Amino acid sequence: MTLRAVVKGVGHYLPERIVPNAEFEKTLDTTDEWIKSRSGIERRHFAAEGETTSMLATKAAQAALTNAGMTADDVDAIVLATSTADLTFPSAATMVQANLGMTKGFAFDIQAVCAGFVFALSNANALILSGQAKRVLVIGAETFSRIMDWTDRGTCVLFGDGAGALILEAEEGAGDSGDRGILSTDLNSDGTHRDLLYVDGGVSTGTSGYLRMQGNQVFRHAVGKLAATATTAMERANVTTDDIDWIVPHQANIRIIQGTAKKMGVLMENVIVTVQDHGNTSAASIPLAMSVGAQSGKIKKGDLLVTEAIGGGLAWGAVVLRW
Repeated sequence: MTLRAVVKGVGHYLPERIVPNAEFEKTLDTTDEWIKSRSGIERRHFAAEGETTSMLATKAAQAALTNAGMTADDVDAIVLATSTADLTFPSAATMVQANLGMTKGFAFDIQAVCAGFVFALSNANALILSGQAKRVLVIGAETFSRIMDWTDRGTCVLFGDGAGALILEAEEGAGDSGDRGILSTDLNSDGTHRDLLYVDGGVSTGTSGYLRMQGNQVFRHAVGKLAATATTAMERANVTTDDIDWIVPHQANIRIIQGTAKKMGVLMENVIVTVQDHGNTSAASIPLAMSVGAQSGKIKKGDLLVTEAIGGGLAWGAVVLRW
């Protein structure tokens, strides 16, 4: 028998304010059509004043707990992926822990930008396989609207706020690709490309800074690296694209999503796409897409999923899991 980290619940939360592309036409040299044609994005959600990343994460966590039929007391650990934590410290994860009334276990943040949720899943899986936790709440949450340069039409129209969460639980499997749960992971990074996507602020500058991106260069790296990491993860899980029910990619740009699917030989009808409604929510995008896919009835128990992401660092990776 083999121990697996199995999904037991999923949930998400989006701020109330919906911002259509047309709203940017008032202040920028851009149009709804320009944004849609280059990114696939039609609208996104922005957090309200005073609505923090930990607040979004808490609501997504509560939704996942409800979906799983669990309470915070049933959870041993929280792993929260974010690049926009409320404060430099303490971690947003410990704030969620307090908000949920969870007084046992442990909580910590993971920072791998848009690849954060893949890194968080991998770490949560390791916690379960090592016996350090039986149930782990894995969250991706972001308020990227707080680090936008509203004069930069190449970046500020792309990002949104939101949160998604999964609950993983230790469960025995047969040790083959038919098991439910996480079957394999693959993580990568290359710090030599840090100037392609970064925030120009932090402790060293004394400012929170703004997101800066060389979009064409990021795109050039994205498709090849995403397809390669997904292929590696599938090989480790001993599955092929013919076995895959759904690709759940990081929702950054429809052209990256389409290009990666084509390179992998996967039809777009087998890809969960939410970028049109959420924009790029960084570490929140994959759990948001999973939650929407499950709620809509697309993702069902027993389905085989591949999820992949790339973000600043550069950092990228993939996870193969059976729902």
